[in-house]
Amino acid sequence: MHGIHKAGLVSRERLRLGLLALTQLIVALDYNIVYVALPEIGTALGFTPQSVQWVVSAYAVGLGGLLLFGGRAVDRLGPRKLFMAGLALYAIASLAGGLASDPGVLIAARAVQGVGGALLTPATLALIYRSFAEGPARNRALGAWGLAGSAGLAAGSLLGGVLTNYLGWTWVFFVNVPLAAVCVVAALRLLPADPRRTQGSFDIAGAVLATAGSALLVLGLAAGSSAGWWSVQSTGTLLAGVAVLALLLIVEKRARDPLIPLRLVRGRSLAITMGVIAIFQSTLGGGYYILTSYLQPVLGYSALEAGLSFLPLTVVCMVAAVKLAPPLLDRWGIRTTLALSMIGAGIGIAALVAGISTDGGFWPLLPGSIIWGVSGGVAFVTLFASAGTGVAPDEQGVAAGVASTAKEIGGAMGLAVFVAIVTGTHDALRGLHTAGWVAAVLTVAGGLLAFALKPSRTVERSAESVGQAGSAG
Repeated sequence: MHGIHKAGLVSRERLRLGLLALTQLIVALDYNIVYVALPEIGTALGFTPQSVQWVVSAYAVGLGGLLLFGGRAVDRLGPRKLFMAGLALYAIASLAGGLASDPGVLIAARAVQGVGGALLTPATLALIYRSFAEGPARNRALGAWGLAGSAGLAAGSLLGGVLTNYLGWTWVFFVNVPLAAVCVVAALRLLPADPRRTQGSFDIAGAVLATAGSALLVLGLAAGSSAGWWSVQSTGTLLAGVAVLALLLIVEKRARDPLIPLRLVRGRSLAITMGVIAIFQSTLGGGYYILTSYLQPVLGYSALEAGLSFLPLTVVCMVAAVKLAPPLLDRWGIRTTLALSMIGAGIGIAALVAGISTDGGFWPLLPGSIIWGVSGGVAFVTLFASAGTGVAPDEQGVAAGVASTAKEIGGAMGLAVFVAIVTGTHDALRGLHTAGWVAAVLTVAGGLLAFALKPSRTVERSAESVGQAGSAG
């Protein structure tokens, strides 16, 4: 009887982990799934080439701006409640996005999807920490969570191409509705009830300032490509964003229960990781935009053909995340693995750009896709390991929120910059080349920045545990 009971608990734990990994997959998938659908979305709803980026950026701003607030809400209200609320927002916003008939409605729906992600991400992490004991069980759970995120980022464009080609662009949004519904039903049976509400206050001022500051920065960057980089609309908005974020630092320093514990951000490991994550996500989003803009408008590929062109990148990224990252982390540690994988990703982007030409096609892009996919898969898992290095157990959630915020806002800002570069030139191919070389150089610079991480015992122990988690996952 005892053996049967134990087997039942193990099976339930696996189902719970599968549910949490699936929600992380949904959040990551939703960032990239719209890329190959952007040309059709732009045509159908009347977006301009400069404004269509907001279909992606609105999601990133909603997610990145409210991640820290979402983490605090999880602490105050309970992870199960926020998990369900995040899924509900996802489903409602996805339905609204698929039914949208003008750009404003779609952008608003994408922002609400981002808010749902800002509740789901910290709630999922909190549920992992609560459901799995510290040690091997938790390490395996965190490894599966990280792998799901890597798989979602890699597979988004492929799935987006298939859905857009066979069912239309609306289904890149509609697909979330049944997925969220399944997760809600499973959560009711698998997730434990929340503990009693802990006392504490929300840092409303911090949440408002963080969201407003990041939104102003992205808006200013987006306006640069259409209104001009020295216009009041662009420069003025950028300066306003910087001012709001400066005010945020002052408010957080004086807050009794701050949204962002500044001593964590001042720490060398987390601060450097934030910088590398921001670069990684900005050039990842930029690279996907560049490749999509080449395959469809320049080469005339359909959405399905464009999605299938991402298949090598998708497959090698997923394999690298689960098969290469753990042993490399175990052997080299976080600093070396992160630095070399970022440099490798930069080389891959450069090789991809070298294959872009007017009379080109799929095969010249293959070497760069493979190099970028392998290196990017390793880098994603390593960044996840680095974010929690040297952080106390009771502050892991905050550290994850800070790092995730840097990732999402970096992605939104990077996309705005690369769209501006591509659309700012009269020669489309020249614009794609320029943007691609910039992305490659920035990614290599991120790798060089990673060398500033301290190689400590804490780093090596974290690398070993993540290696075990990835191997077990």
